[in-house]
Amino acid sequence: MNDDPHGGWPGQDPDPARRPQRPAGPPRRPAGGPPPGHGQRPGAHQQGPGQAPWQRQPGPPQQQPPPRRPQRPPVAPQHEPDLITHHEHNGTEHRYDGDRGYEEPYDDEYVPETDEDGKPVLTPAQRKKRRWRRIRRVLLALFCLFFVIPAIAFVITYFLVDVPSPQAVAATQGQAVTYYYADNTEMGKDVPKGGNRQILTPEQIPDIVKKAVIATEDASFETNSGFDIGGILRAVYNQVTAGKGGGSTISQQYIKVASGDDESSLTRKWTELAKSFKMNQTYEKKDIISAYLNIIYFGRGAYGIESAAQSFFGKPAGELNASEAALLAGLIQQPGRSENPKVANDRWNVALNRMVQNGFLSAADRANLQFPTPIPQADKQQAGVVNPFIRDKVKEELAANGITDDVYYTGGYKVYTTIDPKAQAAAEQAVADGMKGQTDENLLNALVAVDPKTGGVKAYYGGPSIVKGPDGKDQKGRDWANTPQNPGSSMKPFDLTAYLQLGKGGINSTFDGSNNRQFGKQTIRNAGPGSSCSAQCTVSEAMQRSANTVFYDMVVNVTKPGPVAQAAKDAGIKPAPEGASELYADNNIALGGGKTAVSPEDMAAAYATFAGDGQRRTRHFVAKVTNSQDEAAYSAPEEAKPAFSDNSDKSKQIAGNVTESLKGVIPFSKLKCPTGHECAGKTGTQQHTYRPGEPAWAKDANSQTWMVGYTPSIAVSVWVGGDGDKALKGKNGKAIFGSTIAGPIWQKFLSLYLNGKPGERFDKVKIIGDENAPVPSTQTPPDEDDGSSETGTPSTGPSTGPSSSRNEENPPSSSRNPPSSSENNGEEGGGNNGPGRGGGRGDTE
Repeated sequence: MNDDPHGGWPGQDPDPARRPQRPAGPPRRPAGGPPPGHGQRPGAHQQGPGQAPWQRQPGPPQQQPPPRRPQRPPVAPQHEPDLITHHEHNGTEHRYDGDRGYEEPYDDEYVPETDEDGKPVLTPAQRKKRRWRRIRRVLLALFCLFFVIPAIAFVITYFLVDVPSPQAVAATQGQAVTYYYADNTEMGKDVPKGGNRQILTPEQIPDIVKKAVIATEDASFETNSGFDIGGILRAVYNQVTAGKGGGSTISQQYIKVASGDDESSLTRKWTELAKSFKMNQTYEKKDIISAYLNIIYFGRGAYGIESAAQSFFGKPAGELNASEAALLAGLIQQPGRSENPKVANDRWNVALNRMVQNGFLSAADRANLQFPTPIPQADKQQAGVVNPFIRDKVKEELAANGITDDVYYTGGYKVYTTIDPKAQAAAEQAVADGMKGQTDENLLNALVAVDPKTGGVKAYYGGPSIVKGPDGKDQKGRDWANTPQNPGSSMKPFDLTAYLQLGKGGINSTFDGSNNRQFGKQTIRNAGPGSSCSAQCTVSEAMQRSANTVFYDMVVNVTKPGPVAQAAKDAGIKPAPEGASELYADNNIALGGGKTAVSPEDMAAAYATFAGDGQRRTRHFVAKVTNSQDEAAYSAPEEAKPAFSDNSDKSKQIAGNVTESLKGVIPFSKLKCPTGHECAGKTGTQQHTYRPGEPAWAKDANSQTWMVGYTPSIAVSVWVGGDGDKALKGKNGKAIFGSTIAGPIWQKFLSLYLNGKPGERFDKVKIIGDENAPVPSTQTPPDEDDGSSETGTPSTGPSTGPSSSRNEENPPSSSRNPPSSSENNGEEGGGNNGPGRGGGRGDTE
């Protein structure tokens, strides 16, 4: 019982000093009547014992106490057990609030500390606890995202996909590819030549073949479950670091070939992994490797190991030995380069080395193996079969745009080329007419025509596709249109381009064009009076006469070789490794000699940039490709960019100035433009290096000749030369030059192709440099009977050593008989090959 006369909560301490404060809120009244002093004014004395209200005396004035925080209710005595969610506090422990965290014990002075946003400031322990709680939640979410969900999705995918059989895959392979001309008429078909296509059983495939392929393609094949995590990680690493090598297993490669889908997407890769895993859960390893060998592409149009054995070695797969098996296994990675001897040899070595590493072949046996030479492959030129050189260029272009060699025969593709049937017929006729009467069996030729307005190749002739081999049997010919040769003076327009890009002069600028000029220890000479000019020779006249001394001076002392090589590349010449040509930036590049070599295809594409107002367009053979359902599979990009300057107008002006300088070359070389058409161009010749034991006439012979030129609608490159540095002679027994065989072929092609087409003229541009100076008129060629155009002047010294250098089209001395009028052109050529003779391949300096 509470005896406190002032009342209070049960268990409350009667001493006010010890009594805990009550929280804000209305006071609670104890039972038994109003509390003492109820209804009194603040500050009034309470009634003493036995006093009536009117007997109260005013006491001394008291100061009003400051307002106090609401008092917390007193702690109840431990009459009841605490709730399970509460904890007993001893006055020093923190009280936990589920919403606010831990709080300090209540007291009169406690005010929760908050930040500027009004949120409670947590202690370090509270912050650490909250941080770890968030980390745990993030880790859980990541685990679900990267493991649980993918695992569920993989299981679902596993049951939804099927693995196609080798028979089903084989039914889609080996489909002919149909080629069309630019006018949509059929050119021919490319039919697979893989030999006898058979699906072999595991017992019919030799173990050495299986081991060779496993070692080369997937060393973990026997143990992996259809995919190799280590291989995938290596592939990712190689992708990031631009390295080589993928991570696909044999099972994955089978699925990729079977589906015909090589798209670089996560969806495709995901499905591929599921199928390859299912394949390994469904079939034995011997069945999987056999299925793979029955559908994989080896090259030469051969799908499957039986076709490959027949195509490469003329025998069934069951008779393949270790060396032959290694070559075929190595070619799986690069089937499109199976005819490249170096590639084939390298891949053969890779396969054998991996067989030794995996214990499939002893080191001693490997050392005793010899490279197995495949049987010759000959493309029979039949009616209805596409030209093999055009086919090879098309396949190269398609491979670079996703239709690789291994899927080329699987889509029933229709290839619409840029080849114009009229232009192609004109090319073949022009070459045939130009070679009539020629008796030198070493003479070879090529012609390429490119549309300057689109970059499309209109005609492509690389020589005969079938030639006689050393044994007298037919074999595949070489594509001379794609074979680089020294360009001779057909390189001079790029000298001029680099000079115009400098902005220091133009085609009216003058150089010393006199003969036998000394450059350090090197003497450069012109062909003679017909190709020499004065000490104040304009660049335009020097181009017409093909004065070597002017352009050598221009490159060595003004532009330097590097910008010349860059100008040629900007125009469209593709040096290795992108293309076959080589632009070697030494002084020899000025006259197209030394190590500089350009293919006829590249030269036609580069001159097309001059014809196309300085706009470079990607040369191409394919306009579009459709599949068997006539769905678009590829379309050539329509792109053009200024070649010689970032500014299109400036690039056009440079190209137009080059064209202006090349116009005069045509009549000077005794050639003609097609009726109603303006044309421009340049000849070129490479001199033969005389060797002891050769006939006397070989001393003045040439090995390569060119004529490259264009109208506003077509650019044409013609090459007539030999396979390497061979002494060549024309039907009259004399040396050949750019204007003697190549020039007439070029002229004939243009007259045939442009016959009936509207006449065209080049756009006029401002002359760079001295714009007020008149453009020199076309020079008159020397008379054919004065002996000056090709006989030249006698050398000032012996015909050996740098001082007698002849980088020209004309004979080196007056000892040479004067040419006939057809050779009287006053033009030059490239230098020779031999050591100690300037102007040659690598010997100018």
